[in-house]
Amino acid sequence: MTMPTIKHYLQFTDFNASQYAYLFDRASFIKKKFKAYEKHQPLVDRTLAMIFEKASTRTRVSFEAGMYQLGGSVVHLTTGDSQLGRAEPIEDSARVISRMVDLVMIRTFEQSKIECFAAHSRVPVINGLTNEFHPCQILADLFTFIEQRGSIQGKTVAWVGDGNNMANTWLQAAKLLDFKVNVSTPSGYEIDEKIALSPEDISADHYQVYSNPMDACRGADLVTTDVWTSMGFEAENEVRKQAFAAWRVTPQMMAVAKTNALFMHCLPAHRGEEVDAEVIDGPQSVVWDEAENRMHVQKALMEYLLIGRQD
Repeated sequence: MTMPTIKHYLQFTDFNASQYAYLFDRASFIKKKFKAYEKHQPLVDRTLAMIFEKASTRTRVSFEAGMYQLGGSVVHLTTGDSQLGRAEPIEDSARVISRMVDLVMIRTFEQSKIECFAAHSRVPVINGLTNEFHPCQILADLFTFIEQRGSIQGKTVAWVGDGNNMANTWLQAAKLLDFKVNVSTPSGYEIDEKIALSPEDISADHYQVYSNPMDACRGADLVTTDVWTSMGFEAENEVRKQAFAAWRVTPQMMAVAKTNALFMHCLPAHRGEEVDAEVIDGPQSVVWDEAENRMHVQKALMEYLLIGRQD
């Protein structure tokens, strides 16, 4: 018997524009059913294994609640209560776990770990976050923008802050879905372009660097940021606070963006550090919709990976 081709979701470039158009439409359909208290359970008797090497609130709740709402069940694992934290080879863990479940979501450190797991898995693997990429968050951010403002094609996103996994994923999305990302980071915290894109994919049509964050925000349709210190870099916290002091998203930055510009943050947020309270709690902020939409887009993603396109 020939095994079906397994589709993983390890970084944003794993899907094409057509697949994303389907996922956004499907997420909208699934969200409407959720809001109307209508059951949508295409994944009855399917099991999701969630593996956490990094702590999580939104990722755990959105995947766990989403899988239960789809009719499936969830197994929650951490490095503290499984052999993943006791030097068992990743390859062996992947071979065993993927024989017992239908889908695996992993939130870990190096991208190489999740790629190794996927290479030895019999079931689809989803990236719940790595040091290099956070595709599920950008999936939710894009869906939120589309809900609020329509197509993102040709629009401008301002990224203010660290050149981290979120920034890398925004660059991939911009190239794939044809919009532009204005990036402003402190010196020494720039995006490593080689991680996000191949040299031939780097284009001024989709990616522009600004030393002044105010310039990056000028004329933007969306302004977005993240914490100054991501998980795993806590020892740098005080140094980063000094380096990032001018990269706080302020009402003045939002004022130079388009009048209908949105503000997003993947959360958790530190008011007074990477964003002013007036911005994240203000009328242009859609962070709560953005957080909820993690669940809806991930439901569409899990459905797609397990049973394909649905009419």
